[in-house]
Amino acid sequence: MVQDCLAVWNGCLNVIREEISEQSFRTWFEPIRPIRLHDNTLTLQVPNRFFFEWLEEHYLPVLRKSIRQTLGPKANLEYNYVKDDPWQKNGKRKQPTSAPAGEVENDIRNPFVIPGIKRLKIDPQLNTTYTFENLIVGDCNRLACSAAEAIANNPGGTAFNPLFIFGDVGLGKTHLAQAIGNAVVKQREDKTVLYVSSEKFTNQIIEAIKNNAVSDFTNFYQLVNVLIIDDIQFLAGKQKTQEIFFHIFNQLHQSGNQIVLTSDRAPKDLQGMEERLISRFKWGLSADLQAPDYETMMAILEHKSSVAGINFSPEVKHYICDNIRHNIRELEGVIVNLIAHASLTRKEIDIELAQKVINNVVVNTGSFITLDHIKKCVADHYEVPIDKLKSQTRKRNIVLARQLSMYFAKNITNHSLKAIGDSFGGRDHSTVIYSVRAVNDMIDTDAEFKRTVKDLEKKLRQPVS
Repeated sequence: MVQDCLAVWNGCLNVIREEISEQSFRTWFEPIRPIRLHDNTLTLQVPNRFFFEWLEEHYLPVLRKSIRQTLGPKANLEYNYVKDDPWQKNGKRKQPTSAPAGEVENDIRNPFVIPGIKRLKIDPQLNTTYTFENLIVGDCNRLACSAAEAIANNPGGTAFNPLFIFGDVGLGKTHLAQAIGNAVVKQREDKTVLYVSSEKFTNQIIEAIKNNAVSDFTNFYQLVNVLIIDDIQFLAGKQKTQEIFFHIFNQLHQSGNQIVLTSDRAPKDLQGMEERLISRFKWGLSADLQAPDYETMMAILEHKSSVAGINFSPEVKHYICDNIRHNIRELEGVIVNLIAHASLTRKEIDIELAQKVINNVVVNTGSFITLDHIKKCVADHYEVPIDKLKSQTRKRNIVLARQLSMYFAKNITNHSLKAIGDSFGGRDHSTVIYSVRAVNDMIDTDAEFKRTVKDLEKKLRQPVS
């Protein structure tokens, strides 16, 4: 009987091989074992429930075709998989099966290791300066920080899995995500942590496909207990990468391992991402990092200057925080440059030096870009009179110029929504918010418009003569 079911399954495999790629065949069909043939029903042994669900979702038509061509129109398939008992006889919960902490099995290639250099331990790829101790908590990031600390204390054991951290550039997403990894590395020797950018992840997949090693690649990532992927939005439009990540995500989540993702936008706003992935991103907690307020920026400045062993006068601190708003990365760059200038020139850090550094380092600081300058630049581009931006006309080119001007005013100046609305003919803040959203939607869907926005922004950020 075993021989009969093996012969039937081999006949099915011949049909399947003609229908799918060789890589898919090796990944999803070679591991299957036929175990029983009874009354035109072939029973297959698959590795686990996830494997069975993947076959049902992606390969059901080809499976049905193969069994009916081999056994006849009334043939059926059944699956059998080992369902782990989560409780041992002593009452203790089983740990998910994996390689020993920090090691990779010898037959699985580590994509982070240079070929020819034998290295079994998985390097977490973390920046050790990104810790919770170096993180300033304010209203802008309190929820995300609380969730991150809970995860660090109990990775995979909280409701925050995955943790999806999103926000604009320079607000500390990478710092917070890596702080989780560094805390786990420090506290839990039994946990394997890995941080990877979405760009590196994609390049590794391309390399794995070229070398026919996708199975090894997936197996490697399934050994990780805490996986941190930065800038997940860059997987948009990369269908094969998303497919492989979907498989890795499911296996890690099912095994109780922690997933941390960062993005510049919320899951619902991700364009070019498969719906099944977006759905999984929403399983845990989506934490928004807001732009820090004045008080939080001041606290960050005082902390970083203290760590650097430098003292700024109150006047300089206020000047810096007045002229660098909403971007922690820019603030760090200014501090480093101020210290370097003071050290090299042996000059005291005063407002004059601060102004010089800010002009050189933060060319896009909003305090030097006026609303009038924005209006003129955009109006010139669309060849409309500036005063029309304040009018009630609904002509498309004027409406577009007005919306784009409001978009730039919101993103590259420090003006409040009310002040922006007032300057465009007394419109309220909701009109400004609507305009910003409308421009963002057009950027996501119109490549030519996106290029126009980038060109205009570059022009706006050039020093005004």
